[in-house]
Amino acid sequence: MADPTAAVPRRPAHDARSMLLFGGVYGAVVASAMVAALTFHGHESGASRRYDAAWLLVTAFASALAHGYAHYIADRGPHRRGQVLRALAAEWPLVAAMLPTVLILAGAGWGWWPADGVEYPAFTLNVTLLFVLGLLSARWAGRRWTIALATGVGDALLGLFVVVANAIIK
Repeated sequence: MADPTAAVPRRPAHDARSMLLFGGVYGAVVASAMVAALTFHGHESGASRRYDAAWLLVTAFASALAHGYAHYIADRGPHRRGQVLRALAAEWPLVAAMLPTVLILAGAGWGWWPADGVEYPAFTLNVTLLFVLGLLSARWAGRRWTIALATGVGDALLGLFVVVANAIIK
């Protein structure tokens, strides 16, 4: 009797594409939530926006470290030297997805554009990023364009949820 698992080639649980998509989606949602929370607390001056940018950057790295370490300890097998560093480094998409929002906030803090209302371009950027990541994930999985567009819209709805929640809370 043949081994049924031998016929199916195993894909790594955390391949590069899945890590890119996971980190991108997670980073965009966290960035939107952070901007909403910081704006709710009256952070609308230039100095406040620089502070917000710094906190968003700290949150990005803390989230990446926590996720990388969680992946490392979740793998219960024997660990090789340097594996924890590779697990941490694999979380770069999460940080990269948050960097544009950091730049938007920092730019407002440096006077490149008005600090008041900068959350709306940040939300727009993150919702667009979520749409693109959803579309890409579906296309990479071989889905038809209609399904890929619907997936993109579904992912964008995650970001819109944060925007709507922010509007309701204000």
